[in-house]
Amino acid sequence: MAAAAMAQKVLVPCSSSSSCGKVQFSPSRVHTQAIAFGGELSQSSSRKNKSLALKAVAAKGETSAPVTAKSGHEILLFDALREGLEEEMARDPTVCVMGEDVGHYGGSYKVTKGLAEKFGDLRVLDTPICENSFTGMGIGAAMTGLRTVVEGMNMGFLLLAYNQISNNAGMLHYTSGGQFKIPVVIRGPGGVGKQLGAEHSQRLESYFQSVPGLQMVACSTPYNAKGLMKAAIRSDNPVILYEHVLLYNLKERIPDEEYVLCLEEAELVRPGKDITILTYSRMRHFVLQAAKTLVERGYDPEIIDIRSLKPFDLFTIGNSIKKTHKVLIVEECMRTGGIGASLRAAIVDNFWDFLDGRPECLSSQDVPTPYAATLEDATVVQPAQIIVKVEQMLQGLI
Repeated sequence: MAAAAMAQKVLVPCSSSSSCGKVQFSPSRVHTQAIAFGGELSQSSSRKNKSLALKAVAAKGETSAPVTAKSGHEILLFDALREGLEEEMARDPTVCVMGEDVGHYGGSYKVTKGLAEKFGDLRVLDTPICENSFTGMGIGAAMTGLRTVVEGMNMGFLLLAYNQISNNAGMLHYTSGGQFKIPVVIRGPGGVGKQLGAEHSQRLESYFQSVPGLQMVACSTPYNAKGLMKAAIRSDNPVILYEHVLLYNLKERIPDEEYVLCLEEAELVRPGKDITILTYSRMRHFVLQAAKTLVERGYDPEIIDIRSLKPFDLFTIGNSIKKTHKVLIVEECMRTGGIGASLRAAIVDNFWDFLDGRPECLSSQDVPTPYAATLEDATVVQPAQIIVKVEQMLQGLI
């Protein structure tokens, strides 16, 4: 019983906070939700939230009026990440950053630009080229009370720190009998870029999804990049934040006032009634591109950016499936052992009775990512494939 109770405490739902006073922001037609965090979740509240998520019943709480598109400021995704990080460092003196070239160079994609000058070299620490060592140092610092943000110059390089992330970051809270919390954020660029080659085109979510104790989120817009960064830093759990290398220059208007997103909540990107399309990261934009053609052809897809890769927001996903009765998963991850495979299993386990057909999944090919541009594109899901798959499903061809 003691072991089972401790296992339940490995992840604290919705970071270390609970009350979700929601604010809605509408940069265009897309509505996203901001979450303001409050106090600690009680055990009974945690069990209640878990039960609701599994059953996926009832509607979520009402939201306040949306912020107009004219308010706020336009920002690139990498600047939104930096803005969120800077705000948290100013708010909490225990927040620190470490990694290769994160200091005066400002990081390989300039997410930490200017932070060393503002907060000093001890809080923005340049490290040697040794991912296993500085990731372990960040985890150790988190154990002693700091809130560390570890940047991988490329997420593929963090495979060198797999032992630190899995055996230490993921499991120390449990193996120490709850004596240690590990408030560490591990983040960096990943995904298939433009001819970066196989080793720099990794999708590490498939590697880390089975590690107990880790939370995983993926940003896809400047708005959710900032909100997820702030939430990840405030969480008492180890969080891996996935950033896509091709989305750093994406521009969007975000609120001037502070906001924090829930680490465990999906985003309804486009409401619809014909089919549920679940996606995340760069594929969100491919799905939206495909949706324009689908709408012109008379279809009405519902699009959800799952954002939380672990755990899944089965509340939002389930309510959508109960409405559309068809589901398509679109991911850049590999087909074998990817996020899509785990998500499809969760859907079958929880919502099989609400489906009119089997859940479908479009994933990357199970091959090393080629360097040649045409071959690279052939290994990754394209908008045309999404259109064809949706039409086949809605016409009853599969």
